[in-house]
Amino acid sequence: MDWLYILMPIAGVKIFWPGLIILGIGVGVIGGFFGMGGAWMVTPGLNILGFPMAFAIGTDIAHMAGKSLISTMRHGKFGNVDYKLGMIMLVGTVIGFEIGAQMIMWLERIGSVELVVRWLYILLLMLITYMVFGDVLKRRKKEKEAAAAGKELDKLATGLEWHKTFHKIKIPPMIHLDVAGIYCSAWLPIMVSFLTGWLAGILGIGGGLIRMPSLIYIVGCPTHVAVGTDLFEVMISGLYGAATYTYKGRTELVAAIIMLIGAAIGAQIGTVATKYIKGYGIRIAFGCAVIGCAISVALKLIPTYFPQSKAFCDVAATFFVLAVVSALSLYIMVKMVQGAKQEVAQKRKKAAAIAS
Repeated sequence: MDWLYILMPIAGVKIFWPGLIILGIGVGVIGGFFGMGGAWMVTPGLNILGFPMAFAIGTDIAHMAGKSLISTMRHGKFGNVDYKLGMIMLVGTVIGFEIGAQMIMWLERIGSVELVVRWLYILLLMLITYMVFGDVLKRRKKEKEAAAAGKELDKLATGLEWHKTFHKIKIPPMIHLDVAGIYCSAWLPIMVSFLTGWLAGILGIGGGLIRMPSLIYIVGCPTHVAVGTDLFEVMISGLYGAATYTYKGRTELVAAIIMLIGAAIGAQIGTVATKYIKGYGIRIAFGCAVIGCAISVALKLIPTYFPQSKAFCDVAATFFVLAVVSALSLYIMVKMVQGAKQEVAQKRKKAAAIAS
């Protein structure tokens, strides 16, 4: 079965190349749908397939930059991108990213990068899971209370409303964000971008894992605008990150190109799917993806404390991360096809009504 493995010339390791293709296509779909580069699944995925952590981070960021550019262009056509918000967040993203990247180089020198990054992933994924499903449960509670009172809950209402508290902070300059429909202090998106930029640099993610929910729950963006604007930021941080990690010699371009080919196709599917699945449908699917990723990272951590389990955990982690990516991609594609069929059927009914 040697033909299923390809040597990565820069990292010096042999990789299961079908796994790269599955990750590329699957994360392209997932990234375009959730509004993020998908690196929160790819970095641990590449590490699980056999890349050293620093190379997994650099390679993922390189592939992410091109894919996010494609997704951003598609979302821009749907009016989902608040470019003003994205440009304001740019400074904090770049500064935070470089600080995170320098920390990775330091952790690699002292030999702690694998353990520290994996535990940071686990903690971050647990936080995101709490935010997403806590929001969904509170939203459903509000729906039941509104129904009991004979009212209908506002479609834009959310479960968690942290953004209302943050909007009360009136530190100048104040800004109007027309696409997102927000009036807030410019320092709010800048601080969010700095934090997510730092996470992007140290975890090898585009920042989307935390930026997309932060745009919703802290800045107050509607879900579809958070998706498009986040992808714009992922594209910027990805281009910068690809340059800085390549300069540091931690980017495996062969793997990045293999993944980008699949991701370019998948990103088109995921972006179009947001036209048919909106709001809490996106959030629930996102929460399930986060849980799946956390389990795969935890499996990779177990051998650190129980060395005898390494063979089993390596296989299980590889299988699990590829299964999660495949299952989510299939779910998104099925929902997209169903939505497209309904749209075509409605158009035919209207055409028939006009003709009669």
